[in-house]
Amino acid sequence: MAVRADAAISASDPTSAPGTAADSARTGRQPLQGTRQALVELFDVALMDLDGVVNRGGAAVPHAADTIAEAGRRGLRTVYVTNNALRPPGEVADRLTGFGVPARAADVVTSAQAAAHVLAGRLGAGSRVLVLGGRGLREAVAAEGLTPVERADDDPVAVVQGFDPELTYARIAEAAYAIRAGAWWVASNADRTVPTERGIAPGNGSIAALLAAATDQQPLVTGKPEAAMHAESMRRSGARTPIIVGDRLDTDIEAGTRSGTPTLLVFTGVTTPAELLAASPEHRPTFVADDLRGLLRSASGAVLVAPAPDDARGGRFAATCGAWTARLADGTLTWSSVSEAGASGRGAADEKEREGERGSRSGSGPGVDTGPQDDGLDALRAACAVGWAALDAGARVHRLADERPPGCASLRPPDERG
Repeated sequence: MAVRADAAISASDPTSAPGTAADSARTGRQPLQGTRQALVELFDVALMDLDGVVNRGGAAVPHAADTIAEAGRRGLRTVYVTNNALRPPGEVADRLTGFGVPARAADVVTSAQAAAHVLAGRLGAGSRVLVLGGRGLREAVAAEGLTPVERADDDPVAVVQGFDPELTYARIAEAAYAIRAGAWWVASNADRTVPTERGIAPGNGSIAALLAAATDQQPLVTGKPEAAMHAESMRRSGARTPIIVGDRLDTDIEAGTRSGTPTLLVFTGVTTPAELLAASPEHRPTFVADDLRGLLRSASGAVLVAPAPDDARGGRFAATCGAWTARLADGTLTWSSVSEAGASGRGAADEKEREGERGSRSGSGPGVDTGPQDDGLDALRAACAVGWAALDAGARVHRLADERPPGCASLRPPDERG
């Protein structure tokens, strides 16, 4: 069973008081939280995705290596948690060190290991498993005391499927024969796409969809966001107060939501600001940053101004983050600077929120700390707080102001994403 972050906090820091900013941030109770401390100071392990976060295909993401090294010097251990089942942990670590990223085999947790552990928990020792995947999946199955095979004629009791760019039709057909004959089907992950240096390519989930169409069956999925992967990550990392770092809403962020673990979304992979604006509750991160350097900074928090009942029914919302205020009225999302909003008469409720933020920054009073600097995403955070409140209330963002602040240039209304 996965260890919840809030339980881990009380075990590691018995003096932490529930409801404090640090406690709230570490338990991930709300999205887009603010902190007075750098994230690196709040957690003991970063459960970090690889593709789109640390590397894109055969190249490191800018700033990743230096940030991970600096985080380690400041006490945050990094464990690489990947849904990619292709390579064994040692090979993944060697590849990372080739990018200049500090890593050991023990620092890598793969979806192949999670899938093999689930298989071993149900099958007897030595059971035959048809492996539709790469060397990492084959080695993980063997390490759990099971027997990897390649053909349906070998009478496998299970099929395990993982990402492998060298899959052939013949190998996929063997898996289909075995599944149709009654073999238990386990997929290491369901990611439909994978980021590469050339762009977005088909992922393991796309191959699973092909097999599902051919067999009229559905696999048991063990990778992120499923509980099996989080349990494997916690078991192997020994984390007590982890943060999940990733680039995908439907795997990394949802894994945090399901397990009660705080999350940091970075924009170096597949998720775009427009997709974040349209995120459903389970896909809303605790923190957002352009890249991994967000771990070394305090975090800006978005403060939703509680609307009057008539405003909520009319789909009117407002939120502040740092120097920016976002508003939704008549389906149109607009922005203004906090100083401009104050000058135009935002009202007593808005001023009270700003007073709360100032008190939080000075160490007293209510509010969410917004951090000392705008990293260029505060206007986006405010927009997301407004957009999410509207979605939850049954309202929608239909239009966006033509004039947009930093970080919002690529935004589109949720119903126009393509």
